[in-house]
Amino acid sequence: MQHSMEDNMIDNELVDRTALVTGASRGFGRGVSIALAAAGVRVVGLARSRDRLDAVATEIGEAFTPVAADATDPELAKSMLAEHHPDVLVLNAGATPPLAPIHEQTWDSFNANWTVDTRHVFEWIREALRLPLRPGSVVIAVSSGAALGGSPLSGGYAPAKAAIRFISTYAAEESERASLGIRFRTLFPQLTPNTDLGAAAVAGYAARQDTPVEIFAKNFEPALTPEQVGAAVIELVTTNDPTQEFLISGHGLKQVPS
Repeated sequence: MQHSMEDNMIDNELVDRTALVTGASRGFGRGVSIALAAAGVRVVGLARSRDRLDAVATEIGEAFTPVAADATDPELAKSMLAEHHPDVLVLNAGATPPLAPIHEQTWDSFNANWTVDTRHVFEWIREALRLPLRPGSVVIAVSSGAALGGSPLSGGYAPAKAAIRFISTYAAEESERASLGIRFRTLFPQLTPNTDLGAAAVAGYAARQDTPVEIFAKNFEPALTPEQVGAAVIELVTTNDPTQEFLISGHGLKQVPS
């Protein structure tokens, strides 16, 4: 994706805008928060861990406001959106899925990502439409490449992430029907050893195939980094491309094939 002169003008308009990022304390959420703050955006970062959030706040500085809370709380979503009216909402929070084949899962382990990843996307998108956010606002739901290709060693992770895709698509339709002017995007990151969740998954799948981790990890080279995801979010926010779904890997950003 190439930026035009008009896109560069939009880049400048990010200065003094407000973003709210869930799951901001580590991995992709941390990378997104750093990228947005570097672009001049005021970032409200939400996560459960106060210590990790404080570390991000120390790294970013005054542009980052940490909020330690549960992103699945519907009242929190309602109050935070009403208070901050973010121009950019990045829904990235998620649980680390238990790694086990389907017959070794329990219902509680299987639905871990439904109760966190999917529910929080539902709650925040619901409130974004009901408030509503201002016209021109961008909501980016972070799904996973697993939503497209499956993930047999992580229970309900893949279908939970696939549900995020549908929720975002439905929201885009409702925004258009009501002429709200809110743009919805879904981002599908490739599995990478460069996050805690990804490193655990890579190790799990390597063990499943009886392959050394370093050999299995070569399947994902160049490995996606949180910094690349941060840059991709900036691109999705500033581009006028009407496409709603994008894959992100170590090779860059591209549209999801229809």
